[in-house]
Amino acid sequence: MTKTYDLIIKGGHIVLAQEIRILDIAVKNGVIVAMGEDLFHNAVDVLDVTGQYVLPGIIDAHVHFNDPGRTEWEGFSHGSCAMAAGGCTTYFDMPLNNIPATTDSRTLLAKAQNGSKESFVDFALWGGLVPGNEHHLEELASLGIIGFKAFLSHTGTKEFDSIDDLTLYQGMKKIAKLNKVLALHSESNPLIERLAEEKKRKGLCSATDYIESRPIIAEMEAVNRALLFAKETGCSLHFVHISSKKSVDLIQEAKKKGLDVTVETCPHYLLFNRDDFAKLGAVAKCAPPLRSEEERLGLWEALTYGHIDFIASDHSPCPTAMKSEFEHNMFKAWGGITGGQFTLEAMIDQAWIERGIPLTIIARWLATNPAIRFGLYPQKGNISLGADADFAVVDLNHEHLVTKEDLFSRHQHSPYIGKTFRCQVTHTINRGNLVYTLHEGIKEKPAGQWIQVVK
Repeated sequence: MTKTYDLIIKGGHIVLAQEIRILDIAVKNGVIVAMGEDLFHNAVDVLDVTGQYVLPGIIDAHVHFNDPGRTEWEGFSHGSCAMAAGGCTTYFDMPLNNIPATTDSRTLLAKAQNGSKESFVDFALWGGLVPGNEHHLEELASLGIIGFKAFLSHTGTKEFDSIDDLTLYQGMKKIAKLNKVLALHSESNPLIERLAEEKKRKGLCSATDYIESRPIIAEMEAVNRALLFAKETGCSLHFVHISSKKSVDLIQEAKKKGLDVTVETCPHYLLFNRDDFAKLGAVAKCAPPLRSEEERLGLWEALTYGHIDFIASDHSPCPTAMKSEFEHNMFKAWGGITGGQFTLEAMIDQAWIERGIPLTIIARWLATNPAIRFGLYPQKGNISLGADADFAVVDLNHEHLVTKEDLFSRHQHSPYIGKTFRCQVTHTINRGNLVYTLHEGIKEKPAGQWIQVVK
């Protein structure tokens, strides 16, 4: 007998756009072809997830896999395994930390080739805006990059330069014509450099000193400057890893005035504060840094009111020695959080279980809104007929303590080690393929596809 479906996901609580229903989902050729109660079970495979919750596979718009050139830091293989273990079915890899940086068509295609061979889930790629590559922006856009990324402060690597105001202005004019989005790391470089120099000159290098060298006003100034340029150029902006409600408020006001601008924050800004940084040490160093408890709660307020568009991990791993060897000097330790594997569990634990925020809204933060912003919706980011069969299955009655052995990243360090989450990802399905299960780990050979968006 010919099988009608490739896969039926049976009995789950399905997180739809506006409601949660107990339904079966049928998949054929990687897409959702039927949804209903007690579907005919003439399928090659049946996955019974009775009692568990099925969300759209999360879309992480901000990761750093450092491939090619620094694969000893992570690489597509380890990084995508970590994403899959966390319920992520599509991620967007940033253009820096890899060697060479992704700033022209040659470097983009080389990175895409690596990802197509080694990624376990789907991926898209950011292109870079750096001084001197403005003539490469059109070719990058024509190859379907998800958007452009630039830094208003130093990046920490020599291969990807931060931009000056002229590059920002000219680049934004070109990106507007290309109908793409510019993502910005927004901190005022002159301000944070001078403050850091003063600290170093006095021999002050603790977690508190590092935080004080990158104050909220530095983020606000850079955000305000970028918004002014956006108003003049018509360029669409996306602000990455915003750490303060004050900065969110500036962006919200710009939205009200008609600017095409979105904002993300990260789970580590929602779960940890500056006291946690002082306790955990270099493993919790990032830029912008973790803020006060008041600021952490302010971000939750902004998120609850819908002023933050989505959540992204800013997964930025490195060899453990780049953290552990500099516990005495936070200015020298690598600034990046290894944590993309735990975004979904952290948000369900803290938003739904702790605060009662509906799973439908959490799904928008983690899947639907990034898909809409970057042109992947409705093919991705939701559970509906004709959409890609991308799912994260979560057991909401499975409490677990994160240990270093749980990490799929190449290097087992993370501020999430020692955290207890009151839920756990049990299955990840990418275009109908069962990529990860809790008890068996990664199931498939690398089959992730490069997602290109050409407008």
